[in-house]
Amino acid sequence: MATGSIASAGGDVVLLEKMKIAGRKLRITGKGRCNLTNQQTMQEFLTHFKPKGHFLRTALSGFFVEDLIQFFQELDVEVVVERGHRVFPKSGKAVDVVNGLLQWVNSQGINIQCQTTIKKLIIEEGCVMGVETFSGKRIDSKAVIIATGGLSYPATGSTGDGYRFAERAGHKISQTFPALVPLETEETFDGRLDKLNLKNVSLSSWCNGKKVDDQFGEMSFTRFGITGPVVLTMSRQIVESIMAGKDIHVLLDLKPALDHQVLDKRLLSEFKKNNRKKLTVTLKTLLPQKLIPICLEMTGISPEKTGDQITSEERKQLRLWLKEFKMIITGYRPFSEAIITAGGVNTKEIDPKTMASRKIKGLYFAGEVLNFDADTGGYNLQAAFSTGRLAGLSALDYIKNHSEFK
Repeated sequence: MATGSIASAGGDVVLLEKMKIAGRKLRITGKGRCNLTNQQTMQEFLTHFKPKGHFLRTALSGFFVEDLIQFFQELDVEVVVERGHRVFPKSGKAVDVVNGLLQWVNSQGINIQCQTTIKKLIIEEGCVMGVETFSGKRIDSKAVIIATGGLSYPATGSTGDGYRFAERAGHKISQTFPALVPLETEETFDGRLDKLNLKNVSLSSWCNGKKVDDQFGEMSFTRFGITGPVVLTMSRQIVESIMAGKDIHVLLDLKPALDHQVLDKRLLSEFKKNNRKKLTVTLKTLLPQKLIPICLEMTGISPEKTGDQITSEERKQLRLWLKEFKMIITGYRPFSEAIITAGGVNTKEIDPKTMASRKIKGLYFAGEVLNFDADTGGYNLQAAFSTGRLAGLSALDYIKNHSEFK
């Protein structure tokens, strides 16, 4: 987006890519479907970012949701809006987004130099003068945009290069850590719940005994713990708490539509209706098959009991388990499994109106390398596109407005 915006405005630009092909991470975004953006108002959109969403206001104001949709439609990439206002390519294929972008930059004669790994920025008297590759080649430029991503999915090329460049240029790097990442639990259930997906459940997170978050939607069990939309959404805060040495657990509400009183009546009705049937049979009306043995183990109720043998205390235990299935969080998965990286280049040192470094003239930043991250739902990609465009146009203006560069 940065290079295309520069070329579209008449600038001369080169795109340096260390991988064999460009856009590898974008190809796997959204499980290969590429959630481009989210049709929310600006005010609502910014609330999904941490630590400070208002840093992005200028970038988003200049190129927001409808602008992005129109942009891709002009590239013949049709889009659809799905549940939760999420915008996807109509084909459901991230590769179509990548191809559209590549055709766009190629049509403008942009030179994409793949398998070009940068060793360092060349900085003289407080101004960026270009870059040096590991092969020893010097590439002169009066402006450089760092759009290297973070640390998530390192196999795609995101290995933290941008942080090293920024730090050597005098920038502070806010601590980086995995975000939108699966969580590890003390209870693995010997892998018996692996790949079990639950819909319309509620999950709350608790830090040192205090409730800090509550999400409704889908989640899944894995061999090591839990994942899925609600888990990923609350993972950022949980990872921060774990790093701070705090005790974290989650409570899964399998019946969020029913309060305790209504659920108790439902249980009474089920046991009365199935008074001669074993508990394992009755529970099929309440739980997925994989969860039934887990439920019986954790509540200590005999699977041989029939509906008319269940005591009021056992019914209470069952009700509490259905509403407060507790799991202790022990860790989180590595960057290779994280959708995004939290932390990054300190935004206090970046001009939000231009994405320019406040320390080095001619140096610009865009995307995940900066210290902002958002929930799932298309927010992160929109921010990447918007900051990329702003950085590109700002870098070109910087060169045009300095007569010594002409």
